[in-house]
Parts: sequence; structure tokens; C-alpha cells
Amino acid sequence: MTARGGRVRRTTPAEDKYIVLSAKRNRRTTAQQVANQFLAASEKQISRKTVARRLRGGGLYARRPVVCVPLTRQHRTARLQWCREHHNWTEQDWSCVLFSDESRFSLSSDCRHQLIWHESGTAYRPENIQEKDRYPTCSIMMWAGIMITRLHVVANGTMTGQRYIDEVLLSHVRLFRGAVGDKFVFMDDNATCHRTLAVQDCLDSEGIQRLVWPARSADLNPIENVWDALGRQVAGRNYPPTNKNTLIHALTEEWDKLPQQLLDNVVQSIVRHVECCITLHGGHIPY
Repeated sequence: MTARGGRVRRTTPAEDKYIVLSAKRNRRTTAQQVANQFLAASEKQISRKTVARRLRGGGLYARRPVVCVPLTRQHRTARLQWCREHHNWTEQDWSCVLFSDESRFSLSSDCRHQLIWHESGTAYRPENIQEKDRYPTCSIMMWAGIMITRLHVVANGTMTGQRYIDEVLLSHVRLFRGAVGDKFVFMDDNATCHRTLAVQDCLDSEGIQRLVWPARSADLNPIENVWDALGRQVAGRNYPPTNKNTLIHALTEEWDKLPQQLLDNVVQSIVRHVECCITLHGGHIPY
């Protein structure tokens, strides 16, 4: 006890710096592992709660890492070049683009429990990103396309090249092309089912202009923000889905509830996405 009756600090200022430095050297280490390292170095035992307090005092907080696909130098160069080529596009130009994507949803939430230590506002720094090629297999695949004032969802199974033609291009994208006219541009990513010769032949025959899209650039696609919003809406329902049918119902119902202003805003956000990617030299952006 101190003269004032308070609790004696278990660590000195120098030891506090050591604890913070240990976490910064390996941001995926746990508080208990840091405590063990501290014991080995100083022969002084402290609790993981003490470690957590010292790290918070040093501006470090335990958070889940941002998960992104790995980007090679070639990927970054291609992304940077694409953004520079489209840097002068206006909101009016982007309003003629149908942004599309598939996403998987499951009944259970993501079970990853790994945390990392990082400072506030630094989630997208390279050292705080966990790169991952594949996401867990989920129950339902959704296809969606968004434009300002327009949206549609298709849900059913796994997408193949022929299904993409029959259920997406001919059933939906062709209608958007007819409504918008010659300025219409279709954006889809580089998934295998999107890049078959049959798909390209279909686009050519329907006069649908495709927006060239850089590989591994889901973060540039504004529809990713819509998927996030949709997932939060489904997770927040009073009666969460319990099987495939109720999951489909929940997804389609919550999609219809998404405010049009949200869709307008995310389409217009592509301008900021492009500028941010250029600033980061083709790196991951915090969409």
C-alpha cells in the first residue's frame, strides 16, 4: 500500500514500455502470453488483466483483425492503374454502372476469435490486416446488383457460368441495359463463372458493355457496404433464421427494407474509394 492507501503498481514505467513493445512486436499475442514473456524476462509475475491495463494505457486495444485477400505487387499495380484511369469519372458516370456481386450468408456468425492489439484508427494498416484467400462455406449464396434507384436480389444455390447467363444476365442485367440505354456499364468481378466464353458471348450479343475490374478488389466495389448492412439487419431480427428457408426469407425481406438513400450513397462512394486506393498506392482501402 502507498502512503495514500492506494494499490501499489505492479510494474514500473520502464516495464510498462516493455509490455507495450512486446505486444507491438507480435500483435497477435494474447495478454496471457505477454504476461508469460514478462515473467521470463523480469522474474516478476503479473496477471493478464494487468497486461491489458498497461496496453490500454499505451493506446493498444484488442480488436478482431480486418480480413482481406492477399495483394501481390502486381495486384497493387493493377488496382492503382485502374483507379487512375477512372479517377476523373463523375458521380453521373458511375450512376450508369450496375455494380454486382455474389455473397454467402450462413445461419451461424463468424466463429473466428483471434484478436490483435492495435491503436485506435489503425485497423487498415498492413500490420493489422489478416490476409485470407477463402471465407468459410456458408448456406445461401445471394446475387445482387445495385444502381442509383435500382436493386435486385437472386438467391438460390451456387452460381455457374450457365446459371449466370440464364438467371442473371438474361433475366436481370439485360433489363437494366434496356432501361439505361447506351451509357449502361455492367460491373462484375473476376469469378470463374463470370469469365467463361459463353458469358462473354452473351454480353456481346446483348450489347452489354462490361467494366474491366482489377483482380482481388472486392473492397473497391461499393456493394460490399450493402452486404455488410444486410448482414447486420438479419442478425438484428427479433427471431433469427433457423433453417435455409427462413434464412432466404430474412435476407430478401431485409433487403427490401434497405433505405434507397443507403444505396444511392454507396454508389456515389466509389469516387472516394478510387481516391483512397490511389493514396494507398493500390493497397487495401477501409470500405
